[in-house]
Amino acid sequence: MFEGRGGIKLAGRLVLPKTNDPVPIVILVHGAERDSARDSYALQRLLPAENVGAFVYDKRGTGGSAGKYTQDFDTLADDAVAAMREAKRIAGTRCARIGYQGGSQGGWVAPIAATHAPVDFVIVSFGLAVSVIDEDQEEVALEMRLKGHTQEEISKALEVASAAEAVFESGFTKGFERLDAVRAKYRNEPWYKDVHGNYTHFILPYTAAEAREKFKDSLPGTPFRYDPMPTLRAVKTPQLWILGEDDLEAPSAETSRRIKMLIVEGKAITLALFPHAEHGMTEYEIASNGERVSTRYASGYFAMMRDFARNGRLSDSYGSSAVVEPKTHPAVEDR
Repeated sequence: MFEGRGGIKLAGRLVLPKTNDPVPIVILVHGAERDSARDSYALQRLLPAENVGAFVYDKRGTGGSAGKYTQDFDTLADDAVAAMREAKRIAGTRCARIGYQGGSQGGWVAPIAATHAPVDFVIVSFGLAVSVIDEDQEEVALEMRLKGHTQEEISKALEVASAAEAVFESGFTKGFERLDAVRAKYRNEPWYKDVHGNYTHFILPYTAAEAREKFKDSLPGTPFRYDPMPTLRAVKTPQLWILGEDDLEAPSAETSRRIKMLIVEGKAITLALFPHAEHGMTEYEIASNGERVSTRYASGYFAMMRDFARNGRLSDSYGSSAVVEPKTHPAVEDR
């Protein structure tokens, strides 16, 4: 047990390889899940099997940790810093290097944590360099496009999504009149059933009273308008961004463009884009009902994280990924 922001007791576990040698240690930073990371995170075993330590912990309000579940990125970043310091304390001389791996929502949190206290590396897996609102908008547009809808229909779907997003952003206190109006305007159109998004689809079937009761605590503390770009520019440690080209939950096109822009600006960021990989870095097949079925993790994904944790750079080819490297690699001794 260790203390996160505000003295909240958090439950963690440090898993080290069996050797007595110093090793890099990866702090596993949560996505948006509400279950126990100590129970479900496979990286706590996969990384130590490759001679890289891992510290896994239950975020506040989940598993064995106290406190109330939140999606406030700054609070979660402070908890991640506390986890990093606890892992470093427990490991002692076994800690050669230490840094974060943040998946999905953790891709917003880990870079913030790296600006709160120095670390040796940051790994972001299937994360986003856009806001939470932008994520939902991008997902709506991508899904509609994949289902063959016209640009006019996509624009109407984004109008629906914008109204739904405003309700979420208000904490279900306002915006229902606008949402009701666009639903009444479009609900009988053939494309309407395909409007999904990251969270828009949650409330579309429900009345204002039903939605207010059912989803009022669904995204507590979420900073919907948080722009990650200033943080990414402020991070001084080397970053590795690993994205799936076919990610539906966190569409990667705009994030990839922004990360490439940061690389051009001279930031110490490596970008890896895996073709035919979706959220979670899994490849997939299309079932007879048109739904995706995950088949395997993208080849090279785990090795890529292992190698970056070891020295802050990539040194091999990793499956079918396309890699964009920084202009210069900071010297290892400077990190």
